[in-house]
Amino acid sequence: MPTDLITDESDVRLAAHSLKAMAHPLRLKILCTLSTGRISVQDLVEQVGTTQSNVSQHLAILRDKGILNFQRDANKVYYFVDDERMLQLIRMIKEVFCKH
Repeated sequence: MPTDLITDESDVRLAAHSLKAMAHPLRLKILCTLSTGRISVQDLVEQVGTTQSNVSQHLAILRDKGILNFQRDANKVYYFVDDERMLQLIRMIKEVFCKH
């Protein structure tokens, strides 16, 4: 039996669930932006180049899937990836697909 397979069913489900949530161009762009640390919604809107409504919709999806977390600070909301496995995956995607 190969040892490089994911054998824990909950890990298989988590991986598939996470990859499905990430498989949208804007969500992937948001995650790549958030891979550097905590960023406010307003700054994300500026960096990814779409409307606040659109960004907020995709942030909600990523948050509901457990990929993102957030903190409120006065009237600003900051999002971040707090799962090291997700950060590692995002870094690998950036390394393979982003031009240096």
